[in-house]
Amino acid sequence: MVITTAEFISSSPNISSCPQLRLPEFAFIGRSNVGKSSLINMLTNRKGLAKVSQTPGKTRLINHFKINSTWYLVDLPGYGFARIPKTEKLKLEKLIYSYFLKRTNLEHTFLLVDSRLDPQSNDVTFMTWLELHHIKFSLLFTKSDKLSKTRLEKNMNHYHQILTEFKPNPGEIIPTSIVSHSGKEKILQTIDHFLSTTPVQ
Repeated sequence: MVITTAEFISSSPNISSCPQLRLPEFAFIGRSNVGKSSLINMLTNRKGLAKVSQTPGKTRLINHFKINSTWYLVDLPGYGFARIPKTEKLKLEKLIYSYFLKRTNLEHTFLLVDSRLDPQSNDVTFMTWLELHHIKFSLLFTKSDKLSKTRLEKNMNHYHQILTEFKPNPGEIIPTSIVSHSGKEKILQTIDHFLSTTPVQ
């Protein structure tokens, strides 16, 4: 797949204000400050498509981007929510979970984790929740260029072992880098695969 067009459509504070269920959606989510916006910009070849911030938890809305006029890339708020009030944290959690439970045109989810860290409890909890609700997802390792090949493989194997405990077919873990653009082709191939099997609306 080659991305030729990528346009911002909307920022939604709730599910009812999201675009109509017309095009298939591919969601990107991860802990706050995992590098989600930078990865989306790399993936779409649009430097400022998703707003990058040094402040964790900057994304507070569901952001829809129309890609090639045929599918939506959905930038979801991060979880973890460091340094925000508890009421706001609960509000964002409700928004995230309602998205996954109610958006029937969601085709696949890309869950981003920081490749430099040992498995974090909130990442594992969220992976388990997705599997429990039969939501298809792939694991993306961000910032993989900051690790040696040996350390990267060790961390990927660690996550693979965790996934196999609750996910019968854990699938491939995709290492990514906004510097080398590694993982970009694999992510687009994954999206292309789901698009090819999606019935035309």
